[in-house]
Amino acid sequence: MTNLNQDIKQKLTQLNVFEKLIAVNVLVFIIAQILRFVLKTSSSLSWLELPSDFFAFIMQPWSIISYAFVHYDFIHMLFNMLWLYFIGRMFINLFNTKLALNVYFLGAISGALVFLLCYALLPNIFSSGHRLVGASAAVRALLIFMCAYMPNMDLRFFTFNIKLKHIGIAIVIIDFIGLFGGNAGGNLAHLGGAILGYFYATQLTKGTDIGKGFERFMDSLTTLFKKKPSNLKTVHKRKSKVAGYTKEEFKEFNNQKQIDIILDKISKSGYESLTKEEKELLFRAGK
Repeated sequence: MTNLNQDIKQKLTQLNVFEKLIAVNVLVFIIAQILRFVLKTSSSLSWLELPSDFFAFIMQPWSIISYAFVHYDFIHMLFNMLWLYFIGRMFINLFNTKLALNVYFLGAISGALVFLLCYALLPNIFSSGHRLVGASAAVRALLIFMCAYMPNMDLRFFTFNIKLKHIGIAIVIIDFIGLFGGNAGGNLAHLGGAILGYFYATQLTKGTDIGKGFERFMDSLTTLFKKKPSNLKTVHKRKSKVAGYTKEEFKEFNNQKQIDIILDKISKSGYESLTKEEKELLFRAGK
């Protein structure tokens, strides 16, 4: 049993951040199905769902994020996780893990806020009593971020290439049309995630990371669960510096500049315009 636990832990540590999110979503889905069978109810994780009524939301504020981990329908969960897997692999190869988490969770929050605001401000259009579940808003944020950050990047689709910006436009149009269907609340969340992804990407191209505040907040939460440092003093060797930076800092800065140049080249000419060496450098950076 000990060896089995060690094997599971080792495999989990080898997963990237999106694969870990997929694992959590699948685990929550299984728990939801077990509880539905035991409790004989269709909504077994209602305390994690996001209610459309604002006062009901105040009683469970954690649902602004927790709803994104709840799926009851297998097809809903399957398609969300497939999107997350393929977009996540592309995202991790190009950007760091913290940026990925910023876009994902801020996309979920943005989708929740658009959902709540529209139901609160437009009661004649959106009737109350609905509840939001699913990772669609967070996944939309990742997708639209990629489409906005490198709009001219080509993706191979069967026998022809299609640009990311055209995929993004098509997805947003489909979600807008969906507002007039039976899943209006879900499509509101989709559009909220898309807005976040687009705004995040356009600001990042200008040199502004709008997720830094959220990142610091999450870092402060994680430090609460870390072990306190020992009182024993550690003697550090004096590191040699280059132009005021340590060699490690200088190397990291130089690598980041190369990545920025490659990303700029992708946004202008597409991924296929990269040389073999540039693709290898991008892949190593993603790792």
